Amino acid sequence: MTTPRLLLRTATFADGSTGDVRIVDGLITELGPNLAPLDDRTSDRTGDQGETVVDLDGRLLLPALTEPHSHLDKAFLADVISNPTGDLMGAIEAMLAHRHLITLEHTIERAERAARLMLSNGVTAIRTHADTTLENGRENGLQSVHALIEVRERLRGLVDIQVCALSGWPSIGVAGAEQRALLRDAVSAGVDLIGGCPHLEPDAAAANEGFLSIAADAGLPIDLHTDETLDPAVLSLEDLARRVISSGFPYAVTASHCVSLGVQTERRQREVAELVATAGISVVALPHTNLFLQGRQRQSTMPRALTALRALSAAGVNVAAGADNMQDPFNPVGRGDPLETAALMIVAGHLLPDEAFETVSRRSRTVLRLASNELAVGGVADLVAIRAPSIRAAIAMGPGSRVVVKSGRIVAGDPTWR
Repeated sequence: MTTPRLLLRTATFADGSTGDVRIVDGLITELGPNLAPLDDRTSDRTGDQGETVVDLDGRLLLPALTEPHSHLDKAFLADVISNPTGDLMGAIEAMLAHRHLITLEHTIERAERAARLMLSNGVTAIRTHADTTLENGRENGLQSVHALIEVRERLRGLVDIQVCALSGWPSIGVAGAEQRALLRDAVSAGVDLIGGCPHLEPDAAAANEGFLSIAADAGLPIDLHTDETLDPAVLSLEDLARRVISSGFPYAVTASHCVSLGVQTERRQREVAELVATAGISVVALPHTNLFLQGRQRQSTMPRALTALRALSAAGVNVAAGADNMQDPFNPVGRGDPLETAALMIVAGHLLPDEAFETVSRRSRTVLRLASNELAVGGVADLVAIRAPSIRAAIAMGPGSRVVVKSGRIVAGDPTWR
């Protein structure tokens, strides 16, 4: 049996040095200058058929990017569904009013187009939320779930896609019985995670408990839209952390948005951040959508609408960053490029360029619980090569024509072949 082998020549690394990278069976096995092709070596290993050699011609070689929070089922709806008020509830109401226009086939087409765009930008792993909702007596049901599972399977081997069932509300009490049943149907359909929006429920603490219970019964991780508001009185993240700690919930927990934490006092931020760290919860900041939706009512000293990045990081929380929505009622722009997200984390979140890159690469990959793709022997060969002299320049310029490697195979881009 032959083993996939790839030799990447003349790469530039993040520290400015140059060299070659050998990949065997999807893993990095060698780094160094002027590595000899296997064809030129003496080997008695059965099935050793040499390797493909690719000249990167000095491109900056980096770990591939990861999108930890997207809504592929809504991508590219901006020209179909508008949001005249520009805020969160306006986007939600616009989706409710136009749900009848969205078909399964159209959702699959848009979602696959968005995922392929991300892939071309160097993304090899995506987590997407799928609306799993009963709305105004009309059942959206599992349409988004089925669409995104179809896209997940179509793109298997090109990009890893995790589908999170995003519950509507209410999901608690007698009124939420049908919604809870729909979530369980989503589990049977094959979703990878359980999700919801506790802060929009009548009782956020009860919603946290409910989602943790459903996820525990299903044996799945959880990723909740948490405190997507600038109201300091809303802080369900603290309750979530306490419940995870007290219950010993055994699966990964992600809290996305966490905007209201950013408007607490610094002391309160530290207290909650320490709880989140103890609970092992990852936090995903989403600058694109939150900068667009939040703060419109505060024209004086308008807040940045980001979570407490410094306090969370200081406490040891894994803080990642995602794009959230792309060209839909929740965010009318976006190019499917995590380097754009990194740029926003620099200008709005006050991160330094290397820190910002970490939020869309290693830290986002940690959210998805994927093996390390660091440029080191033993790392998974999910890589991206970019025409830029440094990480800072790559984020600043966002150059195109990227060469993307997934599991040791070129899946996007047009390198020079030998």
